[in-house]
Amino acid sequence: MTFSLLGRCNRTGMIGAAVTTSSIAVGSRCSHARAGVGACLTQHRTDPRLGPLALDLLGRGYDAEHTLQAVLAVAPHHDWRQLAVIDAAGRTAAFTGRHVARAKAGEAQGKDCVAIANIVRSPDIPAAMVRAFEADPGRPLALRLVDALAAGEAAGGEFVPVISAALLVAHEESFPYVDLRVDSHPNPIADLARLWREYEPEAEAYVTRANDPGAAPGA
Repeated sequence: MTFSLLGRCNRTGMIGAAVTTSSIAVGSRCSHARAGVGACLTQHRTDPRLGPLALDLLGRGYDAEHTLQAVLAVAPHHDWRQLAVIDAAGRTAAFTGRHVARAKAGEAQGKDCVAIANIVRSPDIPAAMVRAFEADPGRPLALRLVDALAAGEAAGGEFVPVISAALLVAHEESFPYVDLRVDSHPNPIADLARLWREYEPEAEAYVTRANDPGAAPGA
């Protein structure tokens, strides 16, 4: 009941995730990212512990595919999971366990991106998300990620309405550059896009407040 995408901006080095589902609080469980390291998605009978594990392995120098295989080697009940990984170089990997209904699930990998989906109307939804993400590499990463969610919804979405969505982007700091979430909303993808438009003018100021508060613009 979830579709999502990991992506990297080749121009800035930003890396992030966008995810939506028909249950509440998807951003607290499924998406994980770390600046200069990579990002991970863990969904379908979600085990949130797998995200930090993947990031730690990426931080030790594993590429995306070796990270995914190492996680699967130790993850309990991995046949129930769907996972995606992207590393700092933009290499990707994905996995759909054998207990995930294949007729209602899919994976797609593209340039600097990977999309996964389960319990959705079409297995082609990940490919639609990848196409949307790849359409204009010059746009801000956050916007490309949200556009990918919108493309997944337009390609069929879930069998029931999605109600939560999340956007996570890591850049140069230990804290997220963007961490926006929408919960229990009738149109969470559109509202996530609205939140990004509101947050975008402030994003750099929040980084400056952390690094050089004297130079930061006032509230």
